Amino acid sequence: MGLKLYNSLTRNKDEFKPLKEDRVGMYVCGPTVYGHAHLGHAKSYVSFDILARYLRYLGYSVTYVQNITDVGHLTDDADEGEDKIARAAREEKKHPMALAEYYTCSYFEDMDKLNCVRPDISPRASGHITEQIELVEKLIEKDYAYEVNGSVYFDVSKFKEYGKLSGRNVEEMMAGARVEVSPEKKNPADFALWKKAEPNHIMQWPSPWGRGYPGWHLECSVMSMKYLGETIDIHGGGLENQFPHHECEIAQSEAANAVQFVQYWLHNNMVTVDGKKMGKSLNNFITLKQAFSGAHEKLTRGYDPLAIRQLILNSHYRSPLDFSDAALFAAQSGQERIRDTVAAVRKQMKQATEGEIDDEVVEQLENLKVKFEEAMNDDLNTSVALSVIFEIVRLAGKIYTEGTAAVSTLQAVDEMFTELGGDVLGVVKDEYPQGSVVDDARVEEVVKILIEQRNKAREEKDFAGADEIRGQLEQAGILLEDKHDGTQWRWK
Repeated sequence: MGLKLYNSLTRNKDEFKPLKEDRVGMYVCGPTVYGHAHLGHAKSYVSFDILARYLRYLGYSVTYVQNITDVGHLTDDADEGEDKIARAAREEKKHPMALAEYYTCSYFEDMDKLNCVRPDISPRASGHITEQIELVEKLIEKDYAYEVNGSVYFDVSKFKEYGKLSGRNVEEMMAGARVEVSPEKKNPADFALWKKAEPNHIMQWPSPWGRGYPGWHLECSVMSMKYLGETIDIHGGGLENQFPHHECEIAQSEAANAVQFVQYWLHNNMVTVDGKKMGKSLNNFITLKQAFSGAHEKLTRGYDPLAIRQLILNSHYRSPLDFSDAALFAAQSGQERIRDTVAAVRKQMKQATEGEIDDEVVEQLENLKVKFEEAMNDDLNTSVALSVIFEIVRLAGKIYTEGTAAVSTLQAVDEMFTELGGDVLGVVKDEYPQGSVVDDARVEEVVKILIEQRNKAREEKDFAGADEIRGQLEQAGILLEDKHDGTQWRWK
């Protein structure tokens, strides 16, 4: 079976066939840089990092473009409010571009720690103003857009397929508008391509319609087309961007070029906290820097960035991921098992003698590789793929414990760790510090805290919460045993 991806446009798992046989153009909506990245960002960008890695594993030459939104992202979806960058800059008493530069550096620093491969191109919205103005002019010329008092809007009534990605009906959108619509618009569903700037607005540029700045949706169409062409293979982003952002991208791009904009639309689901989306607007987010250091009230400790990556891979990219400290602890324990096993195999490789490779081990590894690829080909089922890595961990543990394997056998195991766990999933490092071992005292301390949380949940009759803690610990290889004198734990 070849690679199949769930295409939000067709609402099916479609076999992946790029426009060019051996090349893939992939565009992912990047961050709006007005604050530090949080766990919700991590889920999105780790998910698409996995896609880029796996496409390269399959032999494709991938051009991965991920933009930086440093202008034009308004505070609501009604094309009103103020630019998020400008607002944050005022609050932090910084120039908007200084603020954007600071948080862009912070974002890449966090992504590097999560072992995300840098995009091939990271264009900035503010660096493509000329191209955005040109696209607006083209849409006006083709009668898809109109100018009012220095602002330009896209007329959705002229694009008959508006709503095909989200499944929304234009008439229903207009009737159900829940925000006060600008009187400048012909229709409530029309969206801004260019906004007139007030005199005190710092981020503004000259245009044929006066000084202003681009709308949020415009930048992604412009930058994807500039670097990948009028039709691109894959466009990714968060589920919350499906409407209006991606719907508007389709409308303006296909209206301008009269060709299909994107072949495969992929959307990742969100991270939730107590069932609610994690986000800056709800002020319930945990930044990645807080997760790394443990500097947050919901965390009992700081976590290895690869543990956070592993937690994300435990869920499917299209499924929500409900955050808890217990889940992170389980992922941390699992990451330490991988780390220590790989380190042990590599250490024994240096001491092992030459000899014939163990054919039985090779066969087991090949079978596991097939299982891994079947999972990844099924719309990137990283949860099953990660379970394969732990099967290799168990196989490796048996081999190095016996201590009789030839160096060629150990090399075969290490190569599988590197190829599947490292190159594709990004949870295995090329090198580990000498003497990497699980800190048993620290584990004891954290497990004790989680047992107390579980006992409290049981007292409050929150049995689902208690079961979740038990399940997360078991996933990390820790079994709880309830006895008459209390709850005890042991490794599997």
